[in-house]
Amino acid sequence: MNSKHPCIGIDVSQARLDVGSYPPSEGWSESNDEEGIGRLVTRLRELSPALVVMEATGGLEDAVAVALGACGLPVAVVNPRQVRDFARATGKLAKTDKIDADVMAFFGHSVRPPVRPLPDSETRALEAIVSRRHQIMDMITEEKNRLHGAQPSLRKDIQEHIAWLRERVTKLDKEMGEALRQSSLWQEKVDLLGSVPGVGPVLTATVVAKLPELGTLNRREIASLVGVAPLNWDSGTFRGRRAIWGGRGHVRAVFYMATLVATRFNPTIKEFYNRLLTRGKEKKVALVACMRKLLTILNAMLKHKIPWHDRIAQLVGPCS
Repeated sequence: MNSKHPCIGIDVSQARLDVGSYPPSEGWSESNDEEGIGRLVTRLRELSPALVVMEATGGLEDAVAVALGACGLPVAVVNPRQVRDFARATGKLAKTDKIDADVMAFFGHSVRPPVRPLPDSETRALEAIVSRRHQIMDMITEEKNRLHGAQPSLRKDIQEHIAWLRERVTKLDKEMGEALRQSSLWQEKVDLLGSVPGVGPVLTATVVAKLPELGTLNRREIASLVGVAPLNWDSGTFRGRRAIWGGRGHVRAVFYMATLVATRFNPTIKEFYNRLLTRGKEKKVALVACMRKLLTILNAMLKHKIPWHDRIAQLVGPCS
């Protein structure tokens, strides 16, 4: 990669966009509004970068990524932890917006994260509903935890808040279901996923909005992307326990709940789970293996465009 086609890093905050590049050159910043994004697009089109890297920042990056992608610029939205680990590995311990932009540019040059198609407006709207539902479920968990140790005078207030939050979840579930039913873009995917015992509308919406790669990768790649691939923890003669780590935490959490249901109502997953327990596996280990198997099955179904049937596991092979 040469200076004619640099890698660009953009640190996105609520008010400002800080821009860095690799090979290093003088950076600049723009306001994070319609006018600032317009100026950024114009300048980057003149630079013709090989890659533009931004961190996923809970949606703050969406407007910038969409504007750049609409102009044909190659945009990669990456996990912030990957960039921070890369910064530490390269000795960049200080942290400012300018430094972060430069680190992202260097990360793009060195790692070359893949450029994936940006979601359309319908998918972004569904993703907003899915994310909001996840946030409210977290609030419910927090309030339940507070309830256990709350003073008697506060318990009624907390219980009323939990009830109100649950009403919001119900409302979002209806909006999510309507969005899935009304969009012709997702109909085939929704029908295939809906044919699987244990896969409900929450997992379906999460897959559509937050895991568009499902059905396009092999089983190892999709397991790694979600974070259900067992990772080694070895050094010398020491052999540590394998663990799952990283990946898309929100997607993994939804798969966990879906797998709990599938171990009761999905014949293939139920048989696999019981077989692992019979072999002496811990329940948590068996459940993670079932998460990976369910994910692998869904990946194969979407890849080959085949609906669920009880012999589907024969198509994906062993998962443990």
